Amino acid sequence: MSFFRRIFYFLVLNFLIVLTASVLGTLITQSLGIEGEWGFYIVFYSLIGFGGAFITLAMSRWMAKRFMGVRVIDSRLAKGRELDLINKVHEIAKRARLPVSPEVGIYQSPQPNAFATGPSKKKSLVAVSESLLNSMSEEELEGVLAHEVAHIANGDMVTMTLLQGMINTMILLAARAIAKLIVSRMRDRSFWLEFAIYIGLQIVFSILGSIIMCYFSRKREYRADKDGARLSSTPSMIAALKALSKMTGSSQMAYATNRSAQQESYNYLQISSSSKKVNWFSTHPPLEDRIKRLERLYS
Repeated sequence: MSFFRRIFYFLVLNFLIVLTASVLGTLITQSLGIEGEWGFYIVFYSLIGFGGAFITLAMSRWMAKRFMGVRVIDSRLAKGRELDLINKVHEIAKRARLPVSPEVGIYQSPQPNAFATGPSKKKSLVAVSESLLNSMSEEELEGVLAHEVAHIANGDMVTMTLLQGMINTMILLAARAIAKLIVSRMRDRSFWLEFAIYIGLQIVFSILGSIIMCYFSRKREYRADKDGARLSSTPSMIAALKALSKMTGSSQMAYATNRSAQQESYNYLQISSSSKKVNWFSTHPPLEDRIKRLERLYS
């Protein structure tokens, strides 16, 4: 299973949870004869929308280990480069005043990258790809790790989950309202027609919701770069981004076959993406733009 496909499965889990709960909830309330008052819909869809988002967040570390093949390093057995990696993460976590140091893991990928995830500051994970660990200098690696710890310290996973929950709820409410409006103007006002329109609108609005999520993800990346520079140093953060830019460019041919079979999926986990330009579904700004912004901030 390719890297981007694993990421796609991870991100689509939230949508599947919300869609399944919505469908089951609608069928159950219909069979019980519960009237669709809007006060009921607001409460019901809020529970589904935020519930799906927080279930995904709660499972985030497990999903990373299971589907991305992250091997958590045991500090009691670690030695050499792995021990240095753990010590560096713990050192940066102390600077960031995290209550508990994150778990540290390594995963196999031809793409040099890293990510942070977890449901809270006390239960978090920082993972780096084997190719990144073997190809970066100590200064560059420190910048990458500081960026990921900054995501944890800023509570980005919880922030994005709250935003996702709000978007989920609005999608469900908007889809229900418009479906009812459309059916009310038809002669055939069957439940199944309204239900089909409702599901179709959910899918359409989910695409729009993804665009909103990607926009805020790009903003969070800029902040993590800035705070990463504070937790390590400005030269380290800039050196890390420059190294990632060079590595991404030189490794693109190596995994171009994998990428050509898939569209660029939005991805809140990695420190960088291979995209050179920003589009509506870009979760990360181009590395060159991030480098220039840091250089302007600290020149």
